[in-house]
Amino acid sequence: MTDELQQLLRETSRSFYLTVRILPAPVRSSIGIAYLLARATDTVADTELVPVAERLATLEALRERIQGIAHTRLNCAAFVRSPSPSATPGERRLLERLEAALQVFEQFPQEEKALIRQVLDTITSGQQADLQRFENRTGGGIASLETAAELDDYTYRVAGCVGDFWTRLTLLRCFPKAPVNSERLLADGVRFGCGLQLVNILRDLPKDLANGRCYLPQIELGSVGLRPDDLVHPEVWPRLKPVYERWWNRAMDHLNGGWAYTQQLPRRQVRLRLACAWPVLLGVATLARLADANPLDARQRVKVSRAEVRTILIGSLWRIPFPNAWNRQFKLWGGRS
Repeated sequence: MTDELQQLLRETSRSFYLTVRILPAPVRSSIGIAYLLARATDTVADTELVPVAERLATLEALRERIQGIAHTRLNCAAFVRSPSPSATPGERRLLERLEAALQVFEQFPQEEKALIRQVLDTITSGQQADLQRFENRTGGGIASLETAAELDDYTYRVAGCVGDFWTRLTLLRCFPKAPVNSERLLADGVRFGCGLQLVNILRDLPKDLANGRCYLPQIELGSVGLRPDDLVHPEVWPRLKPVYERWWNRAMDHLNGGWAYTQQLPRRQVRLRLACAWPVLLGVATLARLADANPLDARQRVKVSRAEVRTILIGSLWRIPFPNAWNRQFKLWGGRS
């Protein structure tokens, strides 16, 4: 990638930038570009000041460019002029420099482009479905997913598919001849991604509710006598707890699969193992803190501190040569096997 795109990656990826930096060289650029393009589609989808129809049209135009169906230069001026209040300067600059990212993407080998196209097609379909579900609601109030199957589908489309992409790319470029069970690795890679997305959903529940969205299934809320609109009141937490804990356990189970994923990677793939271990450990540390909080109370926003992040990163570096110490990290930070 160019120096400019490297800087954009740093500005837009926050903690993921650490993961990209530690990745093995054969996959660093392709994963970095895939992330930038996914961040661009996400920024378009989240720009509330632009009408939903225009967001959907721009997402489709960007999808067609990535897929190689269309070659018309994209016009993102409306999204740069009217950014989401939560958009960072880096995200706005990314939209301004989107053509540069697309040009770099086009230079990748065909096998890598095919994998990036596949994962971004799935991610974009999830973002489009999300816009149609939440932004086109009528009558005000908070809209929610209906069923557990819808939540499972959403977590796959926006994150589980990334685990599949990541695994196929690293199998191709990093350890094509290693004696690994690729079928199990792919399955655990999907669980890995789904688990990280569920952590985000559970952590960001108050913020999503404030934006009129509830990802907890309405059928399950109804089983405890709640409606999505009730969740803006932190005092209903005791009634919500059985539903929330069910998804908390699902997230933990998926991250358990993510940790199993790191253990299956060839031991000589030190950089790759670290790049996979860090988000899993940060995820279980976040879940451990959520277990002791009222997640409906926005004043109790759960976040792993910078000091804890440093401790996790440094601890994994000295543990990686020692299998027993390495494996104990998951439980150390709150994981359950």
